[in-house]
Amino acid sequence: MASVPSSIASLASPPAGWTAKLSLGFASRPGGSYLARRRHEGPLAVQRAFFPEGPAVAHVYLLHPPGGLVAGDILAIDVAVDPGAHALITTPAAGKAYRSGGERTAQVSQRLSVGAGSTLEWFPQETIVFDGARVDLETTIDLAADARFFGWELICYGRPAAGERFTRGFCQQRLMLRREGRPLAIDRTRIVGGGPLLDAPFGLGGHPVQGTFYIAPAGEALTAVLADVRAEIAEMTAPTELCSLSLVQGALIVRTLGASAERARQIFARVWTRVRPILCGRQACPPRIWLT
Repeated sequence: MASVPSSIASLASPPAGWTAKLSLGFASRPGGSYLARRRHEGPLAVQRAFFPEGPAVAHVYLLHPPGGLVAGDILAIDVAVDPGAHALITTPAAGKAYRSGGERTAQVSQRLSVGAGSTLEWFPQETIVFDGARVDLETTIDLAADARFFGWELICYGRPAAGERFTRGFCQQRLMLRREGRPLAIDRTRIVGGGPLLDAPFGLGGHPVQGTFYIAPAGEALTAVLADVRAEIAEMTAPTELCSLSLVQGALIVRTLGASAERARQIFARVWTRVRPILCGRQACPPRIWLT
């Protein structure tokens, strides 16, 4: 029997997926912060830092040209904020995890390190988990004793605007927030497509969008305004949405369930607007990319 040409054989065996790595380092210098180090492999990069609120805070947009994850893709992100620096990181659009045709899983690993006296604001836009996707998301945040951190995760299961529910596949999330090696928060969630947690009251309760916002430290100044922030959020939350604000071991954790990632971002942005001046002495400055 004639041998199969290698070009055709390669089409018969689906690729193992793309591996992409990005390492960023932020440092301080007299007058401000800057992107001091960057290294990337594969389709994951940043172009430059922006300074919409002056040189003190470096704003950076993470770029993933493929626009989404397929089975077998691996993304690894490593961010280090050196002592005294301040960085805000976001993405220009929602991430996507596409349907898997087999048993392989798309993986995202994020390691965030925030040094003494430094601040990291980690605001990726939502991840849309398509029906049939298989995705594993892992985030570890390590804080120095007096570091500050604001960071959220938003997941949309299925595409509710298109009438698509999450009936197959799974999305697994693992997050650990530590200060000086001591855990402040450990969250682990595994949502299986078509599983009971999608609709159960002890799960997502029928809401396709889940979001969590982590803020540290939550000291006395933040505790003093917590009741006002809760009242403000309750006033803007629709009857079909759920939102809670909890103080857990020196961190403020905001959780929301709803039907819209945009609404979840609005809730988180309102909390950020109230809390950032208290922790950082600076008014909130939304990245320009959010307005496009």
